[in-house]
Amino acid sequence: MLTTPNNKDLNKIVVINPKGGCGKTTLSTNLAAYYAKRGPIPAVMDCDPQGSSMTWIERRPSTNPPIHGIAAYKRSMAATRSWQLRVPQESVNLVIDSPASLSHDDLRELTRDSSSILVPVLPSSIDIHAASRCIADLLLVAKVDRRDRKLAVVANRTRKNTRSFAKLMRFLDSLGIPIIAVMRDSQNFVHAAEKGIGICEMQPYKVRKDIAELEKIIEWLDAWKERRFQSSETSIIEQSPRLAMFAKQELGAN
Repeated sequence: MLTTPNNKDLNKIVVINPKGGCGKTTLSTNLAAYYAKRGPIPAVMDCDPQGSSMTWIERRPSTNPPIHGIAAYKRSMAATRSWQLRVPQESVNLVIDSPASLSHDDLRELTRDSSSILVPVLPSSIDIHAASRCIADLLLVAKVDRRDRKLAVVANRTRKNTRSFAKLMRFLDSLGIPIIAVMRDSQNFVHAAEKGIGICEMQPYKVRKDIAELEKIIEWLDAWKERRFQSSETSIIEQSPRLAMFAKQELGAN
């Protein structure tokens, strides 16, 4: 499914959550825009048949730093699959925008050699349940090892001082998985998407609060090599009784 260059410095970032509408594309494109502004050229691999990330790249002004787009959801008879999915050798950051639904085989393939996995979660009961199942699948099906410290959660489209936000934060705290940023429910992301840019490319005074949270994600992602060599004696499931219970229920139901 995925082909990456033989580049030991490539940070393969998978943005994943089977629940549609949780902000995977918004997160993916804003990460890509930040990396493009910083350089070298990043790559975005769009695995969603809707092609939202590719549409965003097509809208991108030619005056902005370039981003290499890979339409992984398309197949061409004119080129080999490995050529279609190639990542530029100079790229050090590959952001993968995953589809809304994945089979267990696709989940394993998508995350197989990832260095960072981000799960965006919205503050609603449906989204919290979907995130629970997603994280359980990552641990039990994709065999993501907590010792690699490559799994993190981003609270998305939040409004502080609301019951739904408080419920989301209690849930995330119970998992024992890092919550690396809390993104606001802001129109800045909508305006940026319409123009094919990231919030980091908007006027700073308009996006100061949003940039502060985005940079927390970037800081965590940039530390992927250090995280890879850190170890932990306790697994996530052992650390989080709530997730362990959910995982057992899901496995029993399948």
